[in-house]
Amino acid sequence: MKVTEHIQNANGKPLFSFEILPPLKGQNIQSIFDAIDPLMEFKPPFIDVTYHREEYEYKELPSGLLEKKVVKKRPGTVGICSAIQNKYQVDAIPHILCGGFTKEDTENFLIDLDFLGIQNVVALRGDAVKNETYFKPEKEGNHYATELVTQISNLNTGIYLDDELQNSSATNFCIGVAGYPEKHMEAPSLDSDIYFLKQKIKSGASYIITQMFFDNKKFFDFVAKCRKEGITVPIIPGLKPIGTKKQLNLVPHRFKVDIPDELIMSVVRAETPEAVKQIGIEWCINQSKELIKEGISVLHYYSMGKAENIKAIAKEVF
Repeated sequence: MKVTEHIQNANGKPLFSFEILPPLKGQNIQSIFDAIDPLMEFKPPFIDVTYHREEYEYKELPSGLLEKKVVKKRPGTVGICSAIQNKYQVDAIPHILCGGFTKEDTENFLIDLDFLGIQNVVALRGDAVKNETYFKPEKEGNHYATELVTQISNLNTGIYLDDELQNSSATNFCIGVAGYPEKHMEAPSLDSDIYFLKQKIKSGASYIITQMFFDNKKFFDFVAKCRKEGITVPIIPGLKPIGTKKQLNLVPHRFKVDIPDELIMSVVRAETPEAVKQIGIEWCINQSKELIKEGISVLHYYSMGKAENIKAIAKEVF
């Protein structure tokens, strides 16, 4: 079932969803099931599975030349999605990136998903890998999320890269895209970011899922700006509980989001790791309850492969 259909069928009852990371290369899928099992009591209608593009590093040879070595840390997105749908009978939603894919790669990836009965995807440009200063698209790939959405939408109408195909079958993907309540880190302003978000919707996206935020006012203001610009699709808030003191520095740096001073100082003053976790859980519970009170239909949690904090939140909210 499509995400938009899940929302329509909920009849106003808030839905619980979450995102998982594929396991590190060399681990088996049981680590994924161990992260999902504790959360199934809250009946998630769908689970997102991230995609991690290949990263590479250079090694200097005795000759002085540099050898490029590909390091793929978290493969398996498609297989995990298929396993989730088969084991739990819930919809799995793979992330699809521009980076690391040619348009032909993307088309073949989507064909595989279609054959597996996966009806939802999240289309993302993707970030620069650690050895890049700025994002670099593949030479024959999509450069922007809008282009990726267009390619998926074309497949939904039976338009493939090979225009000589006869009697080509149309896919039926529901397309999600990312939104940034505090703007994308590379966007010059929030207004310009929303302008390009609207282009993604015009190109065929059916819903928006947001970057994490810790101040609900920023989410509400973002939604109001989107609605003012004529964006009418569902906007799903993305939430993450702070779990360690280290995250006070890592999260703003990595995701370019602000953490409210009240939350920061509560974490700073906490005397034990367990106290830090509880502060993060309680903050996220309060966020969640306020969002539901304001009529938000789906809450989406970034679990980062850890179920304990998310389960504690869900018990108090759903």
